[in-house]
Amino acid sequence: MFADFPFLSLLTLLPLAGAIVVGLIPRTKGQLAKTVALVWSLVVLLLSVFMWIAFKVDGDRFQFHESYAWIPSWDARFTFAADGIALVMLMLIAVLTPVVILASWHDVDESKRSVPTYFALLLAFEFTMIGVFAAADVFLFYVFFEVMLIPMYFIIGSFGGPRRQYAAVKFFLYSLVGGLFMLASVIGLWVVGGHTFDFSRLIESLNAIDQNTSRWLFLGFFVAFAIKAPFFPFHTWLPDAGGAAPAGAAALLVGVMDKVGTFGILRYCLPLFPEASRWFAPAALVLATIGIIYAALLAVGQNDLKRLVSYTSIAHFGFIGIGIFAFTTQAGSGAVLYMVNHGLATGLLFIVVGMFVARRGSNLVSDFGGAGKLVPVLAGVLFFAGLASLALPGTAPFISEFLVLIGTFTVHPAYAVIATTGIILAAAYVLWMVQRTTQGTLNPALEEVPAMRKDITMREKVVVAPLILLLILLGFYPKPVTDVINPAVQATMQDVGTTDPAPTAVTANGRAR
Repeated sequence: MFADFPFLSLLTLLPLAGAIVVGLIPRTKGQLAKTVALVWSLVVLLLSVFMWIAFKVDGDRFQFHESYAWIPSWDARFTFAADGIALVMLMLIAVLTPVVILASWHDVDESKRSVPTYFALLLAFEFTMIGVFAAADVFLFYVFFEVMLIPMYFIIGSFGGPRRQYAAVKFFLYSLVGGLFMLASVIGLWVVGGHTFDFSRLIESLNAIDQNTSRWLFLGFFVAFAIKAPFFPFHTWLPDAGGAAPAGAAALLVGVMDKVGTFGILRYCLPLFPEASRWFAPAALVLATIGIIYAALLAVGQNDLKRLVSYTSIAHFGFIGIGIFAFTTQAGSGAVLYMVNHGLATGLLFIVVGMFVARRGSNLVSDFGGAGKLVPVLAGVLFFAGLASLALPGTAPFISEFLVLIGTFTVHPAYAVIATTGIILAAAYVLWMVQRTTQGTLNPALEEVPAMRKDITMREKVVVAPLILLLILLGFYPKPVTDVINPAVQATMQDVGTTDPAPTAVTANGRAR
């Protein structure tokens, strides 16, 4: 029924059209701009649901294929297609965007900043995020990869906190440098790949290129994706950007945009450069494992709530990294599932932290203390978001983290064991944050802040409810998502040329043989 429906092009262009409409609304009509942006994002969500229903789990690897002429002399086309990995990320974007818009309802001071501009930028950012995950032409992917910097740069630089200018410039420069590495590899691909940017044709033509060329091209892509993710040691821009950005925008930045890095490794690095991927895997596993421990230790020492959440995300990306480069279908499926679950959990955590910050007027943990006595329901939501972030059994991140660790242990037990210590550190920084913020003796200064006496509002309940529901639902029943992910991950592992280790037989006395 939906086989020929242009889901991906419509899904990409709808937020762009919405951004233009909202941006043209007069500055004095801020309430109208918010409402139009919210309704527009809900239409995108509805279309995404229809696309999810139309996707055939047992069908072709890439579905909803569309291709339109663009630059004939380069053989660059507007080509869109989605496998299971791209589909779940598109769905994550569609779910988080209306939640973030509603969460950001009062984030902009109308007397100082333009409300329509802010919400137009959020829709423009959704347009670029959808485009980067839907693109099936390497040059088109690169264009979206670079263009997505622009709306987030202005969101951070114009609507962020006190260090917004520094954070925005650092974010832009880091990503731009990574994009230059990718551009060099994109040009190299076109030269050695038969003068085409079509993903499927490149996979076939790159089999004949020499080993050294493949490794250099891989490295150009990998550096760009490692910065975007970010992996250690390319991570230093994220705490600044996450700390300075408005909480809702930070939820999209850390919950979705960073996944472009890990998605790019799965979509482009592994299938296009299988030998180079296997060659670089040991180094990638080391960097990912260091990132888990290093970022977790830094998170423990943070006094800024938003920077703390940003560091937790760097640690989580380490788990995704070892899941990808373990080259087992179990770890790979866990890594992709982690991308989804991390987006939900960290998105919720950033949004709830933003609610506390908006009430207190401060990001600092030391400015809270005993806040749960004034806002008990909101404190409970923060506690749940923290537990989901540390992968408590019964929440969605636990399933993905377990799959990553058990899939990695079968081939690299040392990395899995070291990474497991990150779970202990996660409990330390999350519980420390919750305890210092909401528990213990009430900070007398909080009683002098009128906003701190107002517990969670109906609008805020509507914001957090869908994320809490999804985190619990996918924690107990992840099958609808894993059924979509698994075929794409298996196909990716086949592209790399790796096979899962055979199960270990056990004798009657309990010994392996």
